[in-house]
Amino acid sequence: MRQTSNTKQDIAPRITCTAPWRLVKVQSLPGYKLEVKFIDGTHGYVEMAQRIKNVNSGVFALLKDVSIFNQVYLEHGVVTWPGEIDLAPDAMHDEIKCNGVWILK
Repeated sequence: MRQTSNTKQDIAPRITCTAPWRLVKVQSLPGYKLEVKFIDGTHGYVEMAQRIKNVNSGVFALLKDVSIFNQVYLEHGVVTWPGEIDLAPDAMHDEIKCNGVWILK
């Protein structure tokens, strides 16, 4: 006897993140800078040289190596580097929306 399934295809609605601080683009630039764009269209720059070169840079000290800095990518809408280094997207969005640039000190 053959059994047939009555299970319908997965029809759950797709979940779409609409948080304005979710990033859709990141690109590394010379001088430890990033160009970023958010889901709401906000566009700007992140200047990281002061933070990276600071003696108290913590995990960001790894980014002094430009080849590592240039490995920046987006993971779930967050600026990320190898080694689980990331930046707070909500703080970045707020600062860029007001000033066009976020300078990390």
